Amino acid sequence: MIKPSQSLCLGIVGLLLLFSSSTSAQTYRVLLTNDDGIESPLLAALKVELQALPGVEVTVSAPHENQSGSSQSLVGGDFMVDEIYRDGTLFGYAVHGRPADAVRFGLVMLSDGNDFDLVVSGINRGANVGDVSHLSGTVGAAMEAQFQGIPSIAISQDVGDVDTVASAKFAARLVQRYQREGAPRGVVLSINIPGGELRGVRVRPMGDSYLGTAGYELLGQSGNSSTYRHERIIVRSTDSTTDTYSYQNGFITITPLKFDWTDHDFLSEVESWNLQSN
Repeated sequence: MIKPSQSLCLGIVGLLLLFSSSTSAQTYRVLLTNDDGIESPLLAALKVELQALPGVEVTVSAPHENQSGSSQSLVGGDFMVDEIYRDGTLFGYAVHGRPADAVRFGLVMLSDGNDFDLVVSGINRGANVGDVSHLSGTVGAAMEAQFQGIPSIAISQDVGDVDTVASAKFAARLVQRYQREGAPRGVVLSINIPGGELRGVRVRPMGDSYLGTAGYELLGQSGNSSTYRHERIIVRSTDSTTDTYSYQNGFITITPLKFDWTDHDFLSEVESWNLQSN
């Protein structure tokens, strides 16, 4: 303990073949994380596929328990880190913090003097398309990597009727492409894989919010305190230009995300408000 206190449809085989090629003999270092916690079988499945790539070395630094919806938040202060062993072999490091904490700790403390080439976050249980991306700990972990100057990929899949091994293989092909051709700086590549029969792959901008609030059910009251249950609904997208629409219609979506949230088109409008004090 350390203290500081399904298979993918044949229609996308062509895309995967484009990613297949001989890889560099130089070790390609990948930091693997998630937001569902280090015990997630989806994380383990992805580690298996990444480790199978020639020349790839995988280090796991993930939250010790589920941290879904934590975005890029940090716990701050002291936290614990557990070494996790499976079958007598070190599997990874469980950080008692947020996904972003796990990434920051991994990049600083587990590099062994050699910077990581890539951070991969996932596989998340549940989609992170559209506006939900802003809430996602999976995407937040990938964004933290960008904040630290390391390229990153986030991968998420549906909660049911999906082949996790196939999802992991798809992610591994993208990692292999980055290993071979170099990874883009300042871009998080967000991948979302739906359940059911897959219709192919679409590259789309993020858009729409598929999670809505139907209301809150009052469960009980005690003195001045009340307990509520959030009643969530799924909203269908009607905008065919968005990643949400494509995902909900059976397509794997790939969305390049940037750290800058600025509405550049609106900058001049705000400047015209003449808000300078007299």
